Parts: sequence; structure tokens; C-alpha cells
Amino acid sequence: MIELTPSQVAALKLARDGDLYPQPMKKWTHQNATVTYAKTDRWKERPQKVKSVTSKALDELKASGFLERRHLDHDASKDVYGITMAGKMWLLKNK
Repeated sequence: MIELTPSQVAALKLARDGDLYPQPMKKWTHQNATVTYAKTDRWKERPQKVKSVTSKALDELKASGFLERRHLDHDASKDVYGITMAGKMWLLKNK
């Protein structure tokens, strides 16, 4: 049984929603991620932050086998990462 930190769990949930692309300052998030607004906010006054993952959390999940590179012929620092079946199963069992 592998134990994950809360930041790793958040990173795994973010990867479950879509592939992770590199961003400036060693962050990873969805492609074309923008600030969104809550669906229940009629006047769109409270923006929801763009969720991102640090490179450290990404590397730890990659070492555990929960994330994998999508395009093996590209540079690893600029490649897209996605969740593996092991990551999906961990989320089903634990969170």
C-alpha cells in the first residue's frame, strides 16, 4: 500500500481530469487553463484559481508509476504527462 501526501493526491486528481502540460516556474497544469468562475456565482465575482502541480510532486508520482509520459519521442521536461491505470485504481480505493 503506497501512502501519498495531500499534495500528491491533489496532483493525481488534477491528472485524472486531463493531461498535464508544462508551465512557467516549474508548474504543470491542463493545456490552456484559465481562471474560471463558480457555476453558482451569478455575477462571476469570485474567480477560481487555476490548479497546478509542482515538478517535485510530478516526479514523485512518476516514480511511483501513477503518471506516465504521453510522447516518448519529445524532451522529457516539455512532454505531456497523463494518469496511468495504477493511478486511477489508487484514487478509486483511497479517495
